[in-house]
Amino acid sequence: METKTQKRSRVSHGAVRSEETHRAIIEAAAAILDESGYAGFTLDAVVKRAGSSKPSIYRWWKNKAALIIEVYERSGESSLATSRKGNLRDELADFLAALWNWWSSTRAGEALRSIVAEAQSDPKTLALLRDEFVDRRKNNLRSIFQRACDRGELRWGPDVEAAISLAMGASWLHMLTGTLADTRLCKTYADMLVRALGAASSS
Repeated sequence: METKTQKRSRVSHGAVRSEETHRAIIEAAAAILDESGYAGFTLDAVVKRAGSSKPSIYRWWKNKAALIIEVYERSGESSLATSRKGNLRDELADFLAALWNWWSSTRAGEALRSIVAEAQSDPKTLALLRDEFVDRRKNNLRSIFQRACDRGELRWGPDVEAAISLAMGASWLHMLTGTLADTRLCKTYADMLVRALGAASSS
């Protein structure tokens, strides 16, 4: 009969193996995306490079787009840390410029464009974007606006959520059309949003 200690050990070893497999898949996917872009990205290539299997991939991700989205978001965690300038306009402009630079200097922009395109013909990818991804991608912007509220620059309300959507929408327009080079526009967008909200930092 298996003892409780043996059971805990088996579960522990299983968890470690799962974490190692998950990490290997993420690292393989990131490397392939960086080397070959979205067009050259296949789950077969990920399986081969990670030394894993397709069932392991589908255990954690619904489809190829879901895996790429996790790679995208993990990469963005280190690339998109928000600045602390002490006012909404500068923090918003800095974040948008960092986002545009990240999109244009890595495979991130290409990957996101491809996922958006795929979503137009794949209901699962569309649902993933609409129901999960877009809202998560607003969190960095929310933190910037929340700090402005905490400083007394403005009050949180529907207008703030609308401003977040506008900032994201303008950025996605430039990402989708490949017009990210002129990051001076980020300051223009930030200034327009701050003025529209009547934030204290606009004066």
